[in-house]
Amino acid sequence: MIEIEHLSKRFNGKMAVDDVTFTAADGRVTGFLGPNGAGKSTTMRAALGLIKPSGGRALIDGQPFTSMRAPMSQVGAVLDAKSAHKGRSAYAHLLSLALSNAIPKSRVDEVIDITGIANVKKRRAGAFSLGMGQRLSIAAALLGDPHNLVLDEPINGLDPEGVRWVRELCRYYASQGRAVLLSSHLMSEVALTADDLVIIGQGRVLEKTSVNAFIQEHSSSAIRVATPDGELLQRLFSSMQGTRVEPIAPTSVDPQGVHVFHIWGATLETVARSFAQSNIAIYELATEHSSLEQAYMELTHAHVEYAAQELPGQQVATPVAARGEDVR
Repeated sequence: MIEIEHLSKRFNGKMAVDDVTFTAADGRVTGFLGPNGAGKSTTMRAALGLIKPSGGRALIDGQPFTSMRAPMSQVGAVLDAKSAHKGRSAYAHLLSLALSNAIPKSRVDEVIDITGIANVKKRRAGAFSLGMGQRLSIAAALLGDPHNLVLDEPINGLDPEGVRWVRELCRYYASQGRAVLLSSHLMSEVALTADDLVIIGQGRVLEKTSVNAFIQEHSSSAIRVATPDGELLQRLFSSMQGTRVEPIAPTSVDPQGVHVFHIWGATLETVARSFAQSNIAIYELATEHSSLEQAYMELTHAHVEYAAQELPGQQVATPVAARGEDVR
């Protein structure tokens, strides 16, 4: 279990982490979400004793990391995919970590096989791609067969197969009763992996919840309608209590001259029956589920540290729904 208690860290007068408190529980994958610069890496580095907090504390299985006698057996961490010495082979890097931490030499080959880098284990780490560097870093984190995993953006640079593998690895470790703390800025990926969510922005916790609760709170649905009879449709639903009609921009695949709407507060069956009774021509009628990524962006947009300006002539879309998206 990883416990972050009222953790704060100030750099040169700037508060990078401000009174952050949460728990990454055993048997759970905790997704640690936030925009770049939100304080995720600072929190993790403080938990691992790499920086001294300005206030508060972090405990791993009830004790500070710096007091552990066999730290690699209690926590494995991925903080930097390029942390291995560039001139040392992957095997030599892992072997040096094993020997210096009283880990059997046989474990080196085990984690090499687990992470799929056996065919490049003699290659210098400096020649690794970012994705292969991530796998090597994960292999190092797994060396001590730790009870806790701390993974900072572990899917950066990985191909789709590698992303799926990291997801399965996290779920496997949690299923063994271990704690996994997984940081990312991608809500869509974390929602497929995590049990719990801690969302942070500009150093402060914005929300602590479970993935299921976040889905239930933010997953709404609308009915998308494409029709040439826009005015008739709006008149039809204007008197229907509890129903809201919102015009939206047609897409490139919609027919010319079509009017497109989102209808909220009505079932697909009710809408279809109303159209049939009113003889309204319909080109498309479909249920759309809201995007968890969009809900996450709306929660954190005011806390983004690095915000780019719009390009000249750029029209930024703010869709309320993503067609066909599966939220879990």
